[in-house]
Amino acid sequence: MVVEIEGVPLHLAHPDEIPIKWVGQEEVMRQLLAAWLVIDENDLPMNPRLLGKPGVGKTTLAYAAAKRLGREVYILQATVDTRPEDLIITPVIEGENKLRYVASPLVTAMVRGGVCILDEGNRMSEKSWASLAPLLDNRRYVESIVAGVKIKAHPLFRIVTTMNDDASTFDLPEYIHSRLQPQIYIDFPEREEEYAILRENLPFGDEQILQYVTDFLQLAHAADERYTVRDGINISRFAMKLLGLPENSISRSQALQTAILETLGEEALRYARAA
Repeated sequence: MVVEIEGVPLHLAHPDEIPIKWVGQEEVMRQLLAAWLVIDENDLPMNPRLLGKPGVGKTTLAYAAAKRLGREVYILQATVDTRPEDLIITPVIEGENKLRYVASPLVTAMVRGGVCILDEGNRMSEKSWASLAPLLDNRRYVESIVAGVKIKAHPLFRIVTTMNDDASTFDLPEYIHSRLQPQIYIDFPEREEEYAILRENLPFGDEQILQYVTDFLQLAHAADERYTVRDGINISRFAMKLLGLPENSISRSQALQTAILETLGEEALRYARAA
């Protein structure tokens, strides 16, 4: 799709379509939806950030919340190499002496009134964040120096930033920190919720394996390990694949031990129990 802004044709990105469902922890879903709510004609949506350990479902929550609103979803993966123009408009050579201006997923969401998930936002540098400062306050616009245009956000546009709670990230500058509020923390799920997540992602899963992996994760959480339900999904899948080999010669217990070892390493075996 192409739209014209201030005489400049912009080629828009395609929305992300992912078959995922949010299971459990409805309180964080409620908080995210509340942050996006507009309660008066003079009110503006907030720009929440979802904080938690890798693999706890931050992106899944953001995507599911956007879908509950019936909006298109655009995911922009942030990295240490993300440049300001990557966030806004990128020029692409399209023949001799001709440029094609390609809108980022974020700008596409702004134009279309969709939801942008800025994934792992605290991996970006301050220079990149600075280009988004006007978008995150009551101005709600971005400027592209490359294309020479100012783009205002559609009233229905919403943004959420996910951030991993680990050391391999940049510290946010204060003027950005204050614009990304509220901070919604996603913790490890309770046992029933964790099992439900495994079952949702592995509907074909062996019941004994899913119950075993749920118990394994709960023991690890109690010891403050960083293992997540994403790890549990991988352990479960690998164990079932090992058991599914045509000439299978190992027990369920051996398959689980091997899956834990090869997924998380030898230290994780301390939380393994006989199956």
